[in-house]
Amino acid sequence: MQTSRPILRSGLTLAAAAALPAVLAGPTAAAPGISVSTTGSSVSVVTSACTLINGSWGTAALLTSAQANFSQGRQVALTGTSVSQSAAWSGVNPGTYTVAVVCSSGNTAGSQSVIVSAVSATTRPTISATHTAAPSRGVKGGLGGAVRDYGPVTLGVGAALVGAGVVATGWALRRRAKPYRF
Repeated sequence: MQTSRPILRSGLTLAAAAALPAVLAGPTAAAPGISVSTTGSSVSVVTSACTLINGSWGTAALLTSAQANFSQGRQVALTGTSVSQSAAWSGVNPGTYTVAVVCSSGNTAGSQSVIVSAVSATTRPTISATHTAAPSRGVKGGLGGAVRDYGPVTLGVGAALVGAGVVATGWALRRRAKPYRF
C-alpha cells in the first residue's frame, strides 16, 4: 500500500501540470480601448470597441482643457468596419486636448489626452500622447499589460516548454518512488 501514495501524488501532479498551459494561455484578444495619434495639426483616433447600431458606430469628441463634457467638444461620427472604427480632426491648434469615444450603444470606449505641437519650418512634428482614461466598468485587475496576442509560434514554444516540464516532473517523481535506484 505504500507504493500507491507516490503514484497517486505523481498522478495528481501530472494532471495539474497538464492543465497549466490552458490556464496560462487565457484569452488572447486585446482589450478594447482607443489609440490616438497626431500628425502636424491633425488628430486621429482608432478603436475596435464599438458595434454598428442603427447605422451608427458612435461619436468621437475632441475637447480642450476648458471644455468639461463630451457634448462641448468637436464631435465627429465614427466610420469603419466591425474590425476598426476611426475619426479624425484637421486644423487643430497647438495645445493639450482630450479625445473621448462614445459608442452608439452608449458605452464609453475610452478617453486619452494628446498634445498637439506647433509645427515650424525647422522642426518636425512631435507626437506625444498620455493615457488618462478611467475605467468605466471597474478595474480589469490582473490584466495590466499582460493581455497581448503573441501568435501561434510563441504560444506553441511556450506549450512545448510546459510539456517538457511536465514530462521531466513525471520522470523525476517516478524515479523517486523507487528507493534504491541511482
